[in-house]
Amino acid sequence: MPATDYSSKHAADGTVLRHPERPQPRYSLPRAVKNFRLLMKNKEDTSLVFKIYESLPSRGFMPRVEQLALSERGEFLRSTEPNLPEILDDHAQLRKTPKGSLAHAYCDFMENEGLSAAGLVAEADKLGRAKYPDLVQWFGDRSRDTHDLFHVLTGYGRDALGEQCVLLFTHGQSPTQGHLLIGYAGAANIKKIALGLKGGGKAPVMGAVRQAKATGKGAPSLINQPILELLKRPLDEVRASLNIAEPTLYRECHRIWREEGIDPYNMLATENAGEDELASA
Repeated sequence: MPATDYSSKHAADGTVLRHPERPQPRYSLPRAVKNFRLLMKNKEDTSLVFKIYESLPSRGFMPRVEQLALSERGEFLRSTEPNLPEILDDHAQLRKTPKGSLAHAYCDFMENEGLSAAGLVAEADKLGRAKYPDLVQWFGDRSRDTHDLFHVLTGYGRDALGEQCVLLFTHGQSPTQGHLLIGYAGAANIKKIALGLKGGGKAPVMGAVRQAKATGKGAPSLINQPILELLKRPLDEVRASLNIAEPTLYRECHRIWREEGIDPYNMLATENAGEDELASA
């Protein structure tokens, strides 16, 4: 069966679905495993994470891009939300929404963590990856720019387990072997570290990431949603409408660890973790 010619498909404004010069992804499990091992040794090298994803391309990726980007919804999102970082970093405007809104929760999260949407873009740009004027670029950028919204909507923090849960939630939404490899391997490493800490091994770490994956699968695709409209609505209402349940097992892990005097946000820095720690992806 011949490969689909995505470079012959265009949006209404003429933007090509996939630029003909964009390199074709090549599946290589050995390359992914090699880069994962390098990531284990050098946890700060985020370029290795992208190399893992690039080594394990999803067959469903381009169909997902086409389904959204060439739809009426995609046209609407591109026209009303052309630059999500500008929208998400305008906290003064976002704070004009009612208290209790997703916008307020997002601003609180980003300000408490010292983050910005523009900062995430800058980190990605440091990798020096080529950009192309196509809808794949738009889809990929939108996926990147909504990452921190995933944290807010799901209730998973930026601790090591929270990051693995977001990865598996994302896999539930957009399945890729890269999410599975990093998410489950990271969770298994957290479990290993917890077993070495007094009382820490009782926490349902693997159950928490499996719950995150199931929640992501059961929720409509978040990048398909009108972010501007969601931001104005009450956070609890948005979660209910998107079928995002409480992260009960993740919170149970935190409860158990805190009762044992273990800081969930500092587990990987503890001396007991030794050299086996894996920084969140």
